[in-house]
Amino acid sequence: MNENLASIMEQLVKKFDGQTIEFAGEPSLILSVEKIGAAAKMIHDELGFELLSVLTAADYWPEENPRFHVFYRFTSIANRLTLNVRVPVSGLSPSVTSIETVYHNANWHEREVYDMFGISFSGHSDLRRILMPQDWEGHPLRKDYPLGYEEPQFSFNFDEIDVRKPYATRDGSVRPQKGAALKNKSGE
Repeated sequence: MNENLASIMEQLVKKFDGQTIEFAGEPSLILSVEKIGAAAKMIHDELGFELLSVLTAADYWPEENPRFHVFYRFTSIANRLTLNVRVPVSGLSPSVTSIETVYHNANWHEREVYDMFGISFSGHSDLRRILMPQDWEGHPLRKDYPLGYEEPQFSFNFDEIDVRKPYATRDGSVRPQKGAALKNKSGE
């Protein structure tokens, strides 16, 4: 690990009572959910990490405490350093303090995490869906989100799939396509 990065991580561990882990040769700092706002301010203002390059999450369901980890990657372009921060978040009403006032590009990143995982960001100026329609129910990147399944239709299985597809009628009802027949591999 770079000496400058090691020194920065040590400062953050001491000030915010964090932990460090290393995976695949890349160190990360683990901070509690209550401290990410103050830590982000220090990372930006005092330590010179001017760019929030990544803000995303992971779901560890069926684990509930913590169910999620919110991942932040801060970059110092001038010092050529990257700082990874992970924040464990409970699965029961998941919420994290917004860092949008420190890193303005966090606005859209936080909205995406809210939309896909259902993690809310307190203090966010405009927390609403960004990818899914406003009336969408659920959060698609959660591991407990129900998966819909439709077999992909290709040229080799077009007729087989087409027979099973429902088609809408003018009166609003749904019916299978009429007259379609299954063909075997020889085309009969």
